[in-house]
Formats: sequence, C-alpha cells, structure tokens
Amino acid sequence: MLVLTRKLKEAIQIGDEIEVKILAVDGDQIKLGIEAPRNIEIHRKEVYLEIQKENNEAVRTVSLEGLKGFIKNEA
Repeated sequence: MLVLTRKLKEAIQIGDEIEVKILAVDGDQIKLGIEAPRNIEIHRKEVYLEIQKENNEAVRTVSLEGLKGFIKNEA
C-alpha cells in the first residue's frame, strides 16, 4: 500500500485520468474531490462490497432454465 500525506487543497494523480483532491478537513473527517472519466465507477468501499455481494448472490440464484427462457423471450 502506498501511503501519502496531503494538505488541504493538495491532490494526488492516479494514472492520466484520475485526480483525488483534499477539499476539506473537519476533525477526523476529510472531504475528497475525485475527478475521473464518467465510465469509471467510484463507490465508498462499503457500498462497493455490498454491490459485489448482491451480484454474487444474483449469479447463484439464476437457473439454467431461467436463462433459456430469457434468451427465448429476447429473440
């Protein structure tokens, strides 16, 4: 893990397209501004993990017969 120290209004650059800037510091919280292309999804970690969990559960509940029915209805 790379650990960086930044002050208010300073930023870090991730690749050519993503910039993370410190916008505010209030006690033990900071406010981040993230500039990235629209096609890159950005989530809080807990939200991302919940999305992954729900996606994994959905994959397990889809039956082969259900997929066959879906494909027939699309044709």
